[in-house]
Amino acid sequence: MASPIKSAFLQVHSIIGLAISLVLGLMGVTGAMLSFEDEIVAALNRDVAKVELRSAPVLTPDEIVARLQGQPGAGKVQLMLLSSEPGATVRARFARNEAGERSSVFVDPYDGRIVAPVSGEGFFATLRNLHRFLLLPGNGNGYGRLITGVSAIGLLVLLISGMVLRWPRRVRSIRTWLKPNLAMPGRAFHWSLHSVVGTWVLPIYVVTILTGLWWSFDWYKASATWLLSSKPPVAAKAPAGAKGGARSGNAAEAAAAPSLDRAWATFLADQGSQYANVYLQVPNGPSPVRLRSLAKDAPHDVARDDFRIDGATGRVIAVERYADKSVGDSILQRVLQIHTGAAFGLVGRILFMIAAALMPLFMATGLILYFSRRRLRAASKSRRRHTVGLVPGE
Repeated sequence: MASPIKSAFLQVHSIIGLAISLVLGLMGVTGAMLSFEDEIVAALNRDVAKVELRSAPVLTPDEIVARLQGQPGAGKVQLMLLSSEPGATVRARFARNEAGERSSVFVDPYDGRIVAPVSGEGFFATLRNLHRFLLLPGNGNGYGRLITGVSAIGLLVLLISGMVLRWPRRVRSIRTWLKPNLAMPGRAFHWSLHSVVGTWVLPIYVVTILTGLWWSFDWYKASATWLLSSKPPVAAKAPAGAKGGARSGNAAEAAAAPSLDRAWATFLADQGSQYANVYLQVPNGPSPVRLRSLAKDAPHDVARDDFRIDGATGRVIAVERYADKSVGDSILQRVLQIHTGAAFGLVGRILFMIAAALMPLFMATGLILYFSRRRLRAASKSRRRHTVGLVPGE
């Protein structure tokens, strides 16, 4: 490849790298810290995850919500995690308060008593907002979301231009591609480290970019859904009975008060003891009750069956079984797990965490290479001859 072309790619690589290096470094460090959030939170709360078994029956969802919201200063219960394991506490999440903060607590399933707040939740919520939105005002509705999205696209350009810049003459040489020359001194060492390690993590970065843009741009999320989904989202379907009970023809039944217990009874009639845990979303107004169930023999933690049940009648509106999902729908359900590497098992999570943690390395070596290149170019001009230390294209 001609030197002028590489010089153009080098200019693009340098300008974009200088513009977004700090954001990428911050996103990499915070992403690495979020890699094992669930395990860390579970370890911090292991002493309050269970209560002593009793002969008394456990409370129903409606009773738990009523007792929680009856406590002074309590907010509206938004979500509950119910487990089939005897003695397991209920994890309840409240809606955001006026300050935009959201909290969760562990609840005794026998008497509705708050056992303890969820430790570590606030720290990881702040860390996640820093990772996705840079803690800028507005969070998902502010400029931070746009900045991180543009930075992710910029990283993709850096990967492409970086591969062009380091393209070797002997393309088939595995050693040239994957083995850094740690014995080289000074600038050559930094170049080898920057380029070779960048090649190692390139596939991981491509995956994190393509999945990370899901949270940055609505058009990207809509496009990915259109491309991969085999059917419209369930949420777009109108609840049964929403139009005066047209489907059942019973207006009095459609006007009945919504009940979590009715939906819960319908869910248990379908699942019995097959579920391990279930997220029960408390609806606002007459909306259907949504339950996302994880079976005991589920292949992974997000292989959830999705139920929409009319809280007024107990009638099932729609069910999406994970086993019936297409490959595209399964990918859409696992975007976060693919983004963090969890979809590839423990080894994948560790590799993705290491790759994220290495981002500051590229920021540091990139800056060293940039300023040393400027210094060498200045020396080359003053001596009117080529200076040793610059690679082709520089």
